[in-house]
Amino acid sequence: MKAEGELLSNTRVCASHGTPVSAHLAQAVLAALVQAKTVNEIRIVEGRGTQHYRLAIQSIVSETFCFQSRIIKSHQYNASDPFDLCLNYSYGVIEGYVRKAVNIVGLEPSVGFLHEFTGSQTKESLVYDLMEPFRWLGHLTTIQAFESGVLDLKDFYFTGDDYSYKIEIEAKRRFLQLLKDRFNSGANYKGRVLKWDTVIEQKTMELARYLTGRSKILDFSEPEPELDRSDSLELRRRILSLSMSEAQKLGIGKSTLRYLRRNAANNRLFKICRKVSKRLRAIPNELRTHQILE
Repeated sequence: MKAEGELLSNTRVCASHGTPVSAHLAQAVLAALVQAKTVNEIRIVEGRGTQHYRLAIQSIVSETFCFQSRIIKSHQYNASDPFDLCLNYSYGVIEGYVRKAVNIVGLEPSVGFLHEFTGSQTKESLVYDLMEPFRWLGHLTTIQAFESGVLDLKDFYFTGDDYSYKIEIEAKRRFLQLLKDRFNSGANYKGRVLKWDTVIEQKTMELARYLTGRSKILDFSEPEPELDRSDSLELRRRILSLSMSEAQKLGIGKSTLRYLRRNAANNRLFKICRKVSKRLRAIPNELRTHQILE
């Protein structure tokens, strides 16, 4: 269940950023996961799915940041590039929330399912297990931090002592604030809007009820994260193919169209107000087809 929840969340993150992770690949991995009969087989399937997912993230990260998709022989626990460093920071925050939830519910953190109880990193294997369906929070925040320009290469420096990257204090504050905003964004779950740290605690309680036989259902694929962007790849395409006369018919002024075109042409995250976004999404199908044919 945890591996399935992680896979579905990862696929949604990739889809929201237009990465080359197809629905067919996700379905194939999910089908293999269902067929897995042992913990070791689950680990193998999860590892293969994670490799494709991380390579997809690598495809949308600027080469400036040298992200190696965390699949390099030299990678241990030190960050090998700025993007990797921010992923590590985000994982640390998520781990803290999960450990707090495990302690509140009263579960034994060292008794997990997928992570083996070996080595220094997995002495709290249940904490690492429960982190998996929520790692996407760190992935999405890190992608947005670099896309939006909240973080840039100048915010990092390389240390020769341990051959790793470090982040400037003020840049770290900005990133942690962005991560805090992501946790506070909330999710609709069972008729309530919950912050993501509350969702983590809720899912941990559900696991406890399942383990003690008080519940027969355990589902880590819910709640679904809402990952719709105002500057999606589809909207960018519509903006760049929109003529001045077509924009006027939609009630979009000349200055607004210039702003939209300028931002749609680069890779940086930008905001489209709800009113304009609604008008762009309302472009008739026949007009979209005409634009594509041209």
